Amino acid sequence: MTPTYNEAENIAKWVERARQALPGASLLVIDDSSPDGTAAVAEVACELAGNAQVVVRPEKNGLGSAYRHAFDLALQSGAGYIVHMDADLSHDPSALPSMVAALDGGAEMVIGSRYVPGGATQDWPLHRRLLSRWGNRYTAAVVGLRISDVTSGYRAYTADAVKRIDPAGTEADGYAFLTELAVRAQDLSLSIAEVPIVFRDRTYGSSKMSMRIIVESMLLVTRWGVKRRFGRGRVPSTR
Repeated sequence: MTPTYNEAENIAKWVERARQALPGASLLVIDDSSPDGTAAVAEVACELAGNAQVVVRPEKNGLGSAYRHAFDLALQSGAGYIVHMDADLSHDPSALPSMVAALDGGAEMVIGSRYVPGGATQDWPLHRRLLSRWGNRYTAAVVGLRISDVTSGYRAYTADAVKRIDPAGTEADGYAFLTELAVRAQDLSLSIAEVPIVFRDRTYGSSKMSMRIIVESMLLVTRWGVKRRFGRGRVPSTR
């Protein structure tokens, strides 16, 4: 599954490559009424691919909100495994089989990681690489995560793991949502594996990341860290 907003230039390629990587998988595109016509392009691509669905939400309500909706739909469909990734092809769909293989091997949550041996980022300027590394290390240290790539949005889960993590009860609506899921998974002692991926910067469209989003995520993560150290010790379980 992939959340989209203004990805008309990428979504057809994502559908095609995801279908090639996992021929038997159900594909889900969840679009927040992109003004560039992403949903219409996705509808055509999904019809060609088969076993694929486009869900259009009435407005843009944040990454966490989109993922909560998508997780709920995936669970309702009876999916055994659930994978999420970006639609801009920075997450290479060719890595999907290795993600699924890790679940087959007993992992309950799999993270496509840039920061384990074999993982890498491409086409990033030095300042962006340093910011990503610092953000990952800071987040992991503050909330006590034993994960190399805390902020990766390329992940796979068993359906049972998703039910136990309970995305519907999460707090964050921005990129900190990914950290919140990881914290819950670790607190539940789920088996977490990291497989190497090569993250490539998008070719088409513009990044949704901004300094405002980064600052908001860091402030939320810091608040969680304080609560875990001096409060009740867990990331909030209700919104």
